[in-house]
Amino acid sequence: MKLTALETICRNFLRDTLQTDSAHDLAHTERVVANAKLLLQTEKADKKVVLAAAWLHDCVLLPKNHPDRKQASARAADEAAKFLENNQFPETKIHQVRHAIHAHSFSAGITPRTIEAKIVQDADRLDALGAIGIARCFLTGGELKRTFSHPDDPFCENREPDDSRWTIDHFYAKLLKLPETMNTNSAKKEAQKRAAFMQTYLDHLREEMGSF
Repeated sequence: MKLTALETICRNFLRDTLQTDSAHDLAHTERVVANAKLLLQTEKADKKVVLAAAWLHDCVLLPKNHPDRKQASARAADEAAKFLENNQFPETKIHQVRHAIHAHSFSAGITPRTIEAKIVQDADRLDALGAIGIARCFLTGGELKRTFSHPDDPFCENREPDDSRWTIDHFYAKLLKLPETMNTNSAKKEAQKRAAFMQTYLDHLREEMGSF
């Protein structure tokens, strides 16, 4: 994709400094940016703020099982602010970028207050859905050494999901619930489409595993 000068600077910064895990690499960031640009086609927002926050939202990354995981987005917001201050980003917009990055994280549990923050949060959550979301789910499950599925009830029909132990449970604990958490109408429509694909995958998986 064609990048603006700001985007190129952000991408180069990430390429040189980003600490990644299997589901949060530079490709993830690029997809989040692409999602944000898609949402900007219908949502009215400050494009410069949205793109800066989308590019830098994971510039500080902590593993999902790290004890300080809930502070990752706050640390990323601080690091992004310092980076932007050193690269002639408009000072009046830095606090907006900081908030958008802080609020994007699911684990942080922060409600986005601006349309820019809502778009960035939606763009990040869209990357957890659909075909990409399925791949990222299993990448993370493998990295954390979680068992594939519960031995007796793999699809959480008669129990509460526990995605700290079983990877398939993550679909029921979080992923299939994401469409209802979307902030913008355009993201809700896309999220519903991607979640439907995930449900179809789970239906096929159920059939292949012989769980009826």
